[in-house]
Amino acid sequence: MNTRQVSALGLAVATAFALVGCGGNDDGGDAPASTPVRPTAAAACASLNGTSIGGATSVQAAVVPAAGTVPMYCKVTGVMLPKLNFELRIPDAWNGKLYYFGGGGFDGSVPALDGQPLQALKDGYVGVASDSGHQASVLDASWALNDSYASELWGSLSVPTVMSTALEMVKAAYGQAPSQSYFEGCSNGGREGMMAMQRNPNLFDGVIVRSPAYNIVGFFGHWNLNNKALSAPGAALSNAKVATLAKAVRAQCDAADGIVDGVVSNQACTATFNPRALRCAGGADTGDTCLSDAQLAAVSTIASAQNFGSGQTVFHDSARPFTGNEDDPGAWPAWISGNGDVKTTISYLLTDSAIKYFIARNPSVDSLTYSPYDQNINSLFAFSTLSDATNPDIRPYINGGGKVIFWKGGNDPAFATPATAEYYQGVVNALGGQTLADRSVRFYVAPGVDHCTGGPGADTADLLTPLNDWVANNKAPGNLVASKLDASSAVQFQRPLCQYPQYPRYTGLANDATAAKLASNYTCTAP
Repeated sequence: MNTRQVSALGLAVATAFALVGCGGNDDGGDAPASTPVRPTAAAACASLNGTSIGGATSVQAAVVPAAGTVPMYCKVTGVMLPKLNFELRIPDAWNGKLYYFGGGGFDGSVPALDGQPLQALKDGYVGVASDSGHQASVLDASWALNDSYASELWGSLSVPTVMSTALEMVKAAYGQAPSQSYFEGCSNGGREGMMAMQRNPNLFDGVIVRSPAYNIVGFFGHWNLNNKALSAPGAALSNAKVATLAKAVRAQCDAADGIVDGVVSNQACTATFNPRALRCAGGADTGDTCLSDAQLAAVSTIASAQNFGSGQTVFHDSARPFTGNEDDPGAWPAWISGNGDVKTTISYLLTDSAIKYFIARNPSVDSLTYSPYDQNINSLFAFSTLSDATNPDIRPYINGGGKVIFWKGGNDPAFATPATAEYYQGVVNALGGQTLADRSVRFYVAPGVDHCTGGPGADTADLLTPLNDWVANNKAPGNLVASKLDASSAVQFQRPLCQYPQYPRYTGLANDATAAKLASNYTCTAP
């Protein structure tokens, strides 16, 4: 058992058993004691069903037959009172390790067994997930108004609480704790992973942080300003207007990465893009091929860095550079512009709920008229203390042997790449510079990829395998490979997943569509 599992288990002692398998010889002799046979999913289920381990109640364990791409596994559900629901997914052939997958938005339900969690199960990991202590839509924070414990669980406590019980259950089922434990999450799940590193540094051996919502107060403040700016008279951006903006960025910058493919990989080019070149004649709204003065003002708010508060209490969000793929349906239309109606956007729905139930603590408040956002600095500070994972000094986690991989979609409409880059640079500085940081930290940006997934870029990348190789075998990852899959999971094309700040530059044959699909024809290049 490694020291991280010992720390997490604490004083808990679980009822353990180990199955001894039959030897391969004719006399039916037992297998050597040094090579115990781990129980199957069915045996693990039998040992856990109906138990009360680590404070869990209503524990039910049942074998789920294989179906489609999902292999047979033991599904264990339970409740940590009063209402923290969790789930374990136990494979038929355990690899000896644990994988915790984070939630999204305001949580409220146990993440589904698909994507990265499904792949981890196929690879033999015991999977863990929870609803973080309440039941609601991911866009709804109304539960927080009168339930301070649920707020604390969502803020930082649900992961260590569930993890402690999960480790006890694994030990009860297998007679041993996992040799390594990993966490992976995107958006709020990424924030949960960062919270674990910052506040519970002995909990995981490795953490994968994807597009993290780590700076809640700063991000929500920026979104609130965007919503107000786009709600001003004449400022709304239709999908056609957003397409005009994105096409202009691509026209200027798409070729700057060596190939015109609809993805601007060299984002340094967009720093020189001036949206005022799209100004309608006289500043009035004269059609979809230009932007009015009111719309340009809203675009400026969206693209600019924002600060809230004053003195020693300042909450910040970075600038949002243009990407050239703002018009992807999962980008600005879904998160920012809403085809002219900001009240349909994800950023509005999340921010409106946060202001109502965490900040103003008044359900009748309208976030579009709640101005200024920082009118109650103490309320922002309290929300930040609860939810922000902005401390870059993760030396206790790193000094204990922990590794971390940051991943970011380059076309993320929710949290701009510079926001994650700012935190990453803070970690580098806290660890004593790039050389020392490279021993334990990696940061990758996937061009053209939306928030967590989607977009025209290569959005599928296995980060768990290289993380495990790094932790278990001391094999540090270099540049990786990301894929774009179709609906049947067939690979459409691949790109290098480059270590920040590098980007994939095409160096293959010109005008060769087949060559352009291969990651080997791209070189990770400094901007």
